[in-house]
Amino acid sequence: MPYLQDKDLSCYDINLNVSIKTPSMKQNEWDVISKSNMKHLYYSVSQTIAHHTVTGCNLGTGDLLGSGTISSTEKDGYGSMVELCWGGKETIKLSNGEERKFLVDGDEVKLSGTCRGNGFTIGFGECKGKILPCLDDSEFF
Repeated sequence: MPYLQDKDLSCYDINLNVSIKTPSMKQNEWDVISKSNMKHLYYSVSQTIAHHTVTGCNLGTGDLLGSGTISSTEKDGYGSMVELCWGGKETIKLSNGEERKFLVDGDEVKLSGTCRGNGFTIGFGECKGKILPCLDDSEFF
């Protein structure tokens, strides 16, 4: 579509990391399982905004847009566990000897992003989450 044409196709150079910590790892021990970069996005930020708003969907100051999965061109930078493990056919080997095909109860995941330039680093903080066991069915009834 003409409104999606972007001659530049530039993106921000933001290094992205996905790390995992299992319950048996030490408190500050995290294994990086994926390294990618925002420059690998399929659509530029301009294209994303154009596509989002062309149907009349409002976009206001402070709104957040999700980029979706950002996978690099190399296997160590694939953006999801399904991609990293080829749908459960391969395992990710962790530094403590454990292996994962999928996340399990107690696993923690940390997402982080940084921009680096000549003499500076800008961090975006961390987003962490922990996989908790499902609720007992009796709690629903």
